[in-house]
Amino acid sequence: MCGIAGIAGNYTDADKNCFENIMDIMNYRGPDESSIKDTPNCLLGHNRLSIIGPDNGIQPISNEDRTSWIVCNGEIYNYEHLKRKHLQMHQFSCNSDSEVVLHLYEEYGKACLGYIEGMFAFIISDCRSSKSDIFAARDPLGIKPLYYGQKKGKFYFASELKCLYQMVDEVKEFPAGHYFTIAEGFVPYRTVHDIISRKSSYGQESREKIQQNICLLLENAVKKRLMADVPLGVLLSGGLDSSLIAAIASKYNQGSKPMKSFCIGLKGSADLVAARSVADYIGTDHYEYIYSEQDVLEAIPKVIYHLESFEPSLVRSAIPSYFVSMLAAEHVKVILSGEGADELFAGYAYMENMPDEQTLKYELARVLDSLHNINLQRMDRMSMAQSLEGRVPFLDEELINYVFNLPTEIKSPQNGKIEKWLLRTSFDNAEYLPKEILWRKKAEFSEGSGTKNFLEIVFEQCISDLELKTDRERILKEENIHIRSKQELYFYRIFKTFYPSSSVADTVGRWSVA
Repeated sequence: MCGIAGIAGNYTDADKNCFENIMDIMNYRGPDESSIKDTPNCLLGHNRLSIIGPDNGIQPISNEDRTSWIVCNGEIYNYEHLKRKHLQMHQFSCNSDSEVVLHLYEEYGKACLGYIEGMFAFIISDCRSSKSDIFAARDPLGIKPLYYGQKKGKFYFASELKCLYQMVDEVKEFPAGHYFTIAEGFVPYRTVHDIISRKSSYGQESREKIQQNICLLLENAVKKRLMADVPLGVLLSGGLDSSLIAAIASKYNQGSKPMKSFCIGLKGSADLVAARSVADYIGTDHYEYIYSEQDVLEAIPKVIYHLESFEPSLVRSAIPSYFVSMLAAEHVKVILSGEGADELFAGYAYMENMPDEQTLKYELARVLDSLHNINLQRMDRMSMAQSLEGRVPFLDEELINYVFNLPTEIKSPQNGKIEKWLLRTSFDNAEYLPKEILWRKKAEFSEGSGTKNFLEIVFEQCISDLELKTDRERILKEENIHIRSKQELYFYRIFKTFYPSSSVADTVGRWSVA
């Protein structure tokens, strides 16, 4: 995991000086090593957080004859298989999974993306012929970030928008599931729609068989993401999603020591109590951090700066994410999280009121397709702010494809059943978790950690009804942004101190309800 950047086109010495500033701005994404390479057609930069091949995986990495280079932010979970099956004729300079991507591109060109399984954003400088070009791509779900801008015929790329907004007139999000070349522009190669539309390899099955398959697929997804040459741990809020991931990871932990788990909250919060229960049950080496209300207030500007968003529910949930990442980074370099379960298993309360199965299916597809600049953005920014890599097993493509293509009625909460009923029953006989945790009702991260109620009081005290009305009208007129609540206005004011450009606000993903 790391931070990457690139400039393609007729860049100048001034661009090179600015490029060093780009790398400095996001040095927390990769404090282990920083390197810049001036290739014949592209300037590439890489801040490295070493996870795979920590001793010799410095980027940018070149091919054997130094006619192509790559910078890659991500993890390729099937890189060893790809290396054995497709790349035996290549000489590898290191053990990094990123070098596998470069050689795979040499062999298959753009079609290489069909072989890669993982989370990634990368830029390749391809100078093998007189028609040199760049080839950049982002994973289908947008787990790993990438932004771009264009100015005077030059293309700028970076892992975070804060690196670019002062260099170009408009910063845009590199679309998930797309690749880019200067010759073709942006081209979709595998989107969320493609993943969920692909015919499932499973046929008509009984309810019991479906539950067994879900259990098996999630176990496999977790096992893939235990790949690391450095210490690894799990975020454990005590809710269903993180507890399942923690329990499976603990079971398949290959290390000589117990898996480490991490939880945070205000004193007496429900998450702390539940997480202790889970940690005792599954036998993790458990760590806690109890923060104060003053800690929350002091953290909000830092959270918004790193998050690059003012979306209320996102900022609220990012605050405990920031604290738990800070705690975990003291002990490990990789953490597993429960992101994505709500989108797969209809875990949001409002989904109970969908008028029919087709509407729910459409909504599940929509929220899954929206994760890239909402929950996944929070996961990436809060962990990387602490030089910590986050992994999300629930967003395994095989699991997504299988669950999405199940009959919608068995995923939707009906007849008073608790949300994510299908996921809970799939693990009801697996003895992974205590029953009281397996059937614990969902709470927003900021609710379980105790943050939400306290913040609502702060917003009411800081912003009057008249202020909200006046500022809402002004911002709508000047920025074409509809501020929906006092908390959103509170966060927006802080956001604008860091990102005054209106083009930055346009990249902010927003839920339909503040």
